[in-house]
Amino acid sequence: MTPAPTFINWKRNLFVAWLGCFLTGAAFSLVMPFLPLYVELLGVSSPEKLNMWSGAVFSITFLFSAIASPIWGGLADRKGRKVMLLRSALGMAIVMMLMGLAQNVWQFLVLRALLGLLGGFVPNANALIATQVPRNKSGWALGTLSTGAVSGALIGPLIGGLLADLYGLRLVFFITALVLLVCFITTVLFVQERFTPVPKKDMLSGRQVLASLKNPRLVLSLFVTTLIIQVATGSIAPILTLYVRELAGNSQNLAFISGMIAAVPGMAALLSAPRLGKLGDRVGPERILISMMALSVLLLIPMSFVQAPWQLGLLRFLLGATDGALLPAVQTLLIYNSSSQVAGRIFSYNQSFRDVGNVSGPLLGAFISASYGFRAVFFVTALVVMFNVVYSWWSLQRSAARIKLPRD
Repeated sequence: MTPAPTFINWKRNLFVAWLGCFLTGAAFSLVMPFLPLYVELLGVSSPEKLNMWSGAVFSITFLFSAIASPIWGGLADRKGRKVMLLRSALGMAIVMMLMGLAQNVWQFLVLRALLGLLGGFVPNANALIATQVPRNKSGWALGTLSTGAVSGALIGPLIGGLLADLYGLRLVFFITALVLLVCFITTVLFVQERFTPVPKKDMLSGRQVLASLKNPRLVLSLFVTTLIIQVATGSIAPILTLYVRELAGNSQNLAFISGMIAAVPGMAALLSAPRLGKLGDRVGPERILISMMALSVLLLIPMSFVQAPWQLGLLRFLLGATDGALLPAVQTLLIYNSSSQVAGRIFSYNQSFRDVGNVSGPLLGAFISASYGFRAVFFVTALVVMFNVVYSWWSLQRSAARIKLPRD
C-alpha cells in the first residue's frame, strides 16, 4: 500500500478539484436543454402532463440531494473527502448511463432521484480545498473553485444541445456518463489527502457538531443566507425567456437572445469570483458578502423597468458579477467558523439549504409572475435579497464575526 504523502500540494488539488467541478457541472447541464423532450420521448404526450413531469424530474434531483447531503457529509468527516468525491463521480456516471436506457418516465424519475442521492461532488470538493488551503488564501481558492461548476454549467447546454441534434437524445446520457468517468479517474490519480478514518463511535452527533462551532448562530444564519441566495437566483429562471419575448417582440432569434441573456451572469461570475474572493481575503469576506448583496438589490429593481433585451442583458451581466462573490464568501465564513473535523458536514448542510433554494426559487418566481406579471418578480426578488442583506448584517454584527486574517 502506498504510504500517505508527507506534503499535500493544495494548488494541484485545487486545479484537479476545479476540473472535477467543471466536468460534473457540464455533465449535469448537458441534458438540461432537452429534458422535456426526453420526457416526451418516454411516452408523455399531453402538454399538461409534459409540464408536470418535466418539473418533477427537474426538481426531484435537488430534493433528494438536500436529504442525502448531510449523510454524505458525515461520511466525509469519518472516511475522508477524497473517497466521497470518488463515490459521487462513479455513482453519477452509472446513473447517467442507466438514464440513457430508461424505457418509461417512472424509471427516469427514479433515476433522477437517485442522481440527487448520489451527488455531492461540489460540496465535498469545497470541503477538501477549504481544509487544505492556507486560511489567508481561502477566499481566492473557494472563489476560483466556484468558477469550475459555473464554467461547466455554461458550456454544458451548448454541447448537450449540439450532441442531441447530431446523435439523438439517448446518446447524450452515455457521453455524460463518460465525462463523469473521466472525473472519477482524474480524482483517483491526482487528488491527495491525508486522512485518518474516525471510528463511528467517536463521531460527533449533530448537536455536538453545533456545539463545536465558534459561532453556531452565525453558521445557521449563513445556511439561511445560502438558501435565500439560491431563491433569488432561481426565481427569475421560469420567466426569463417569456420576459425576453415580451421585450423583443416577434424576434426571429428569440432562442439565441434568451440563451445569451441566461448565460451572461455565469460569464460575469467567472471573471469576478476569484478577484472578489482575493479582495475578501484582504478586507474580510463578510464585507464582500454584505456589499455585493446590497449591490444586487440596486441591480434587480431596474430590471422591472427595462424596455429592450440588451438593457436586461447588461443588468444581468452586472448582477452575475456580484453573485459570483456571494457563495464563496459564505463558504469562507463557514470554514473560518468551523474546524476540519466537522467541515464535511458543515458544507453538506450548506448544500442542503442550497438545494432547497434551488427548488423553492423557481416556484416563487412562477407564482409571482402568474399572479402579478413578469416585472413583479424582480421587485419581489429585490425584497428577498434586501431581507438577506439586513439579516446577514445583523447576524454578523451579533456574532462579532470580523476575522483577523492570519499572515504568512
